Amino acid sequence: MSNGNLNGELTGVLRDARRIVVKVGSSLVTNEGRGVDAEAIGNWCRQLAELAREGREVVMVSSGAIAEGMKRLGWASRPKELHELQAAAAVGQMGLAQMYETKLREQGLTSAQVLLTHADLADRERYLNARSTLLALLQHRVLPVINENDTVVNDEIKFGDNDTLGALVANLVEADALVILTDQKGLYSADPRKDPNARFIDRATAGKPELEEMAGGAGSSIGRGGMITKILAAKRAASSGANTVIAWGREPDVLLRLAQGESIGTALMASTAKLAARKQWMVDHLQLRGKVVVDAGAAIKLREEGKSLLPIGVHEVSGEFHRGDVIAVIDLTGKELARGLTNYGSAEARLIARKPSFDIERVLGYAAEPELIHRDNLVLR
Repeated sequence: MSNGNLNGELTGVLRDARRIVVKVGSSLVTNEGRGVDAEAIGNWCRQLAELAREGREVVMVSSGAIAEGMKRLGWASRPKELHELQAAAAVGQMGLAQMYETKLREQGLTSAQVLLTHADLADRERYLNARSTLLALLQHRVLPVINENDTVVNDEIKFGDNDTLGALVANLVEADALVILTDQKGLYSADPRKDPNARFIDRATAGKPELEEMAGGAGSSIGRGGMITKILAAKRAASSGANTVIAWGREPDVLLRLAQGESIGTALMASTAKLAARKQWMVDHLQLRGKVVVDAGAAIKLREEGKSLLPIGVHEVSGEFHRGDVIAVIDLTGKELARGLTNYGSAEARLIARKPSFDIERVLGYAAEPELIHRDNLVLR
């Protein structure tokens, strides 16, 4: 853990990041609750457009719907009743989405609004559906603006925060980096407003217990976060290999300068490489609900050529599983060859086994994906 200027040591945290998730807090988006800040949002959208022109893929996670709704409804303080919070979110979401769409269009970018709840990302099938949608948007050079769907959730509003959502999205799209823009410069060893000896932390390893001790305390009356939620978000993002930067959102050209390799804010580094983290997640932490036995040709393509598992190579399907479950891939000798996230449930897999991918739609009436397990969602054993 370090403090002070690291000069070139931080170069590469964002400089080499191809896919970046940017999360902006409520106090920044709504200028401390005074309403959607058109100038600030326009400034971030200008930077996002420049990153897109550099060939990077960017996803925006924005807070502010409840705060904007409070302003439009004339409420001076955040309500406590769930139905009032949901009403504020419903009102505020309109203005927030419109502002992002307008400012991104001015920069020549097409945008899309995506509303998620934490439950969407906890359910494996909905997780895969959300992932497929976001990756398709990025492929078509559309910039997704993601908000938590506060109008329909309950405990997510009460206990949830968009720092956590930003980390979940980073894991979802396998981002290289998560940038959390906030109204603070970054992490200090103690509250600098109370402790004159507080040190600024500009680099540390995400997930270190001492970081959570440093970050204790709540955020503003507008947002529901605080530095502790950002530290925990960085820990969550690191589980899929993403580095996190926590920085002041009004720092001039903060995103562009970070992307150029400049050291700004606090960088919390993932201790596990992306591939290793994904392998650990699939192999060690998920319960297997079924398996497929593959023929010798499919086994060779998986083991030696790094290919996806296509239905035509499946010899037998065992167990009862759903789309998005982790299943085992077994070779004809009974040895576990791989594990992966299946694109089809067991009932569908039995129907399309030993059939070419172009036959999937004829057999099922639809085709979710041409692969039973895509190589990006498969880990060899």
